[in-house]
Amino acid sequence: MSFPDAFAARYRERGHWTGARLGTLLGGAPSDVALVSGSERVTYGELDARASRLAAGLAALGISAGDNVVVHLPNSVDFVVLSFALFRLGARPVYALPAHRRSEIEYLLAHSSAVAYVIPDRHAGFDYRELAASMPGVPRVLVSGDPGNHTALSSVDAEPVELPVPEPSSVALFLLSGGTTGLPKLIPRTHDDYAYNLRASAEVAGLDSSTVYLAALPVAHNFALACPGVLGVLSVGGTVVLAPSPSPPDAFPLIERERVTVTALVPSLALLWMEAVKFAGRDLSSLALLQVGGAKLKEEAARRVTPALGCALQQVFGMAEGLLCFTRLDDPLELVVTSQGRPLSADDEIRVVDEDGDAVAPGELGQLLTRGPYTLRGYYRAEEHNARAFTADGFYLTGDLVRELPSGHLVVDGRVKDVINRGGEKVSAEEVENHLLAHPLVHDAALVGVPDDMLGERTCAFVLARGEAPTLAGIAAFLRERGVADYKLPDRLEVLPEFPYTAVGKVSKKELAARL
Repeated sequence: MSFPDAFAARYRERGHWTGARLGTLLGGAPSDVALVSGSERVTYGELDARASRLAAGLAALGISAGDNVVVHLPNSVDFVVLSFALFRLGARPVYALPAHRRSEIEYLLAHSSAVAYVIPDRHAGFDYRELAASMPGVPRVLVSGDPGNHTALSSVDAEPVELPVPEPSSVALFLLSGGTTGLPKLIPRTHDDYAYNLRASAEVAGLDSSTVYLAALPVAHNFALACPGVLGVLSVGGTVVLAPSPSPPDAFPLIERERVTVTALVPSLALLWMEAVKFAGRDLSSLALLQVGGAKLKEEAARRVTPALGCALQQVFGMAEGLLCFTRLDDPLELVVTSQGRPLSADDEIRVVDEDGDAVAPGELGQLLTRGPYTLRGYYRAEEHNARAFTADGFYLTGDLVRELPSGHLVVDGRVKDVINRGGEKVSAEEVENHLLAHPLVHDAALVGVPDDMLGERTCAFVLARGEAPTLAGIAAFLRERGVADYKLPDRLEVLPEFPYTAVGKVSKKELAARL
């Protein structure tokens, strides 16, 4: 899971790894505004003090360096304060997404051996306290807001104490994989590699102390957290505006009021914003840069961004596992709209290979392999999977199909793995199929991606019925009862008398997709 000594030495020698700890990366003056959330404005001095007091309070509860804490918070001041408190303590946040429910959370708590679970009281109409109460063996629950029968996060407060300083090479946090083979894997990110990730991303996005960044996407996503995201902005002394959602009615007034200069969206939301701005009646003239990533932005849509929103476009392609590619601010327009950028670091190593692992001809389509100063060397507690996900010399098999241009820019053209990219949220076909097979009316199931102009892909569940045919509403209710996140629920249901099969006896998803 750790970087080999020779590579670590190289990354330090070349200035990528500086020994920085994430808990110290607050770049603004004490009186500068760091966070805006609704009517609340938090200065850098206040953020620093609150993080130190919370770290001391957590330590008094017995949480210490090396402990894992599942953080299940929406975009909020508490999310940021808690993150810096855990970084300083040396405890590791495991970032769950707000949309996750019992199925994912039970797994994350067990797999990480978490000592605490941090939730909001309610968010988007959902009571997270009831979720916590529904799970047997859940560890200590801390609640942002009304704690109910649990412990209020606000009560975890103590006079700051001197804490052991985490090793730069130690794990600072865990991100979640896209879950391409079932439930998500835990991605360990160290202080060294993640500090470089956010610092280099901030530089390539042109951020400085005048930046006002709208955190529209869930901050638990790598994209909105550190590419450059919230942490990148705070490292250069800018201001982060926390949006309750990325919908135009929530986001546009914040852009106008706070004079937002930068934000990041997935393609489906960029399309929505480009339509909504025509009728919103809001002044978005402060917006200078829109980053779009999480899924491929089609060329036709990319060409519309600047005319529609009046800002520059930066395409971002990457993964929570590490590698990030950005179009540069001075790239020619054709590269910006037709590619997904080139690697962030000069020490990002790229291979594009065929099914046998041999290099493809220049410009040909192949699977992307990578290693570098911020790309993981192994998932957490996943030895068997790691044996398949990495080459013997440490290259990570991303599962992405790409073409490399002479300029070094990549054009992304699909996935090797059976995963559906629904508006930037990765839906594992295998995971959803396993849940579907538990339904009493389902004999067999296959989940297939359907092209969609808004989300990129939607999901269609093909099923063979066991007697009476199930309904889409019934399937959705059943999956929700099993604790499956809403974004994984099938958008469409097709009941068939039999499945088409390939020559080797596998269900032909290619033929199923063609039927749609």
